Amino acid sequence: MTIRTKEQLNDFVKETVAHCPVTDIHTHLFAESFGDLLLWGIDELLTYHYLIAETMRFRPDLPYEQFWSMTKQEQADLIWQTLFIEHSPYSEACRGVVTVLNRLGFDLSKRDLNEYRAYFRSVTAEEHINRIMELAKVKTVVMTNDPFDDYERAQWDRGIRQDSRFQAALRIDPLLNLWDTSWSKLKDQGYNVTEDLNEQTLAEIRRFLKDWIKRMDPLYMAVSLPSDFAYPEASVRGTIIDECIIPVTREAGIPFAMMIGVKRKVNPALRDAGDSVGKSDIGAVERIVSRYPDNKFLVTMLSRENQHELAVTARKNRNLLVFGCWWFLNNPSLIEEITRMRLELLGGSVIPQHSDCRILDQLLYKWDHSRTIIAKVLCDKYGDLFDAGWRLEEDEIRRDVEDLSGGTFWKFLGRPDPALS
Repeated sequence: MTIRTKEQLNDFVKETVAHCPVTDIHTHLFAESFGDLLLWGIDELLTYHYLIAETMRFRPDLPYEQFWSMTKQEQADLIWQTLFIEHSPYSEACRGVVTVLNRLGFDLSKRDLNEYRAYFRSVTAEEHINRIMELAKVKTVVMTNDPFDDYERAQWDRGIRQDSRFQAALRIDPLLNLWDTSWSKLKDQGYNVTEDLNEQTLAEIRRFLKDWIKRMDPLYMAVSLPSDFAYPEASVRGTIIDECIIPVTREAGIPFAMMIGVKRKVNPALRDAGDSVGKSDIGAVERIVSRYPDNKFLVTMLSRENQHELAVTARKNRNLLVFGCWWFLNNPSLIEEITRMRLELLGGSVIPQHSDCRILDQLLYKWDHSRTIIAKVLCDKYGDLFDAGWRLEEDEIRRDVEDLSGGTFWKFLGRPDPALS
């Protein structure tokens, strides 16, 4: 059906974006079979590191170690009182909690934390997973799976009960960023490595990666990289990338995902809440994607200042797919600016958003908020076409939205969407 008026166009775009099921290509969520790695519930939401950092700004009299000595519920009580009762919760992280509670049907006028807790105690993890994914209209989430984590590795060793809604991604941060300590973990797993990157060690690293690819069947291999990441580089990291990561991902036919721009522990007292952001050298991305045109790369960068260069780099390299607005970019004003710029430069050959969720319930607010912004930008872009005399069919808009909601990702992988099989 052809859309005849701008009002019809805007209504149809908003409705289509709001209801199109999403593939969330990067999260820190886990299927129920991973045990304690699956985080959900109000106390987990409130003690998320974004909210911890905000709370400590309002509590200069509270020693960090005193906060860390509290139980999780005590921490949640403090954060609730500080950010939601003593102040209005309009930061994006606080607003996210409000959105979650609202979408779950709670009476927000009561502001009764114990009542909210009672609900989460009354449901099973399986019931909650089903409800959250249905409400968020998320059909598939991609996990972050770390073979260097002893607890997670034990779950894989025991045998994971497969849930096709949860797909794996092989995370290798310790391998590239902490080789001086991680090499011994490979040795403990039975790989004949030494700290020296000789031919034997490089061959064993490749065997380690292939073994985990066979075990996990990951959609991609991923690493978070510091803001000073350089490529090429005469370093342990540079050698492992060239000699191990690139050949193994090419042979497996999976992308290498680089998340660039992290500055770790700028305030160590805040622990996980103490990481920050730095501008990175886009030249590192340009050089690696052009050097290996037969490899596929997924890239997101943490600094706002890198976004335009990254989009231009993607225009020049078809083996690069840009994705998401993560961490400190996950603010509505920045998501809108970046999404608008990316669509203007790359059309639909981009993944506008991923949630980066660590707590299951966050799927509700991350996608509710992002869908609103994506729809707003699309209305403007389609409106420009309409003004120029181009008339759109409803099926064409559905096609475009499905691509932005995950279709482009699956096509880039060269794999069928499991949710459609």
